[in-house]
Amino acid sequence: MSNSLSKRRLKMWIRLLGVTRAAEGGLREYLRVNHDTTLPRFDVLAALWRRREGVTMSELSRMLLVSNGNATTVVDRLEKDGLVRRTPSETDRRTVFVGLTPEGLAQFEGLAADHEAEVNRLFGGLSEADLDALTDILKRMGKT
Repeated sequence: MSNSLSKRRLKMWIRLLGVTRAAEGGLREYLRVNHDTTLPRFDVLAALWRRREGVTMSELSRMLLVSNGNATTVVDRLEKDGLVRRTPSETDRRTVFVGLTPEGLAQFEGLAADHEAEVNRLFGGLSEADLDALTDILKRMGKT
């Protein structure tokens, strides 16, 4: 491998991190200012929206790639706000399922539409061809 190719890959990695951090920061600020919420709350609601039947706290942690403690903290706040509910397992008293309440479902669906519009705005400078090329590249990178 040539040293210049190695340096270019390193620069690409730094640029990719920068774009990711800037987009995430923009989304965090957008959710905070426009919806008085946080990205972790949005992520938990999104995970529970995808699994309407509910999930265990351990499954939720794995889905979000966070510790059980971090997931529990966010779920505690969401439960206090009436957006999620915990339900004990009927077969294993150590297991608790968490799922969206009707209020949580309605709130998430509104948030998701605005989140999508904000992501669209953040990446509005990319053409359809740019998106196709970038998607192809990222898929290939994910296979390494």
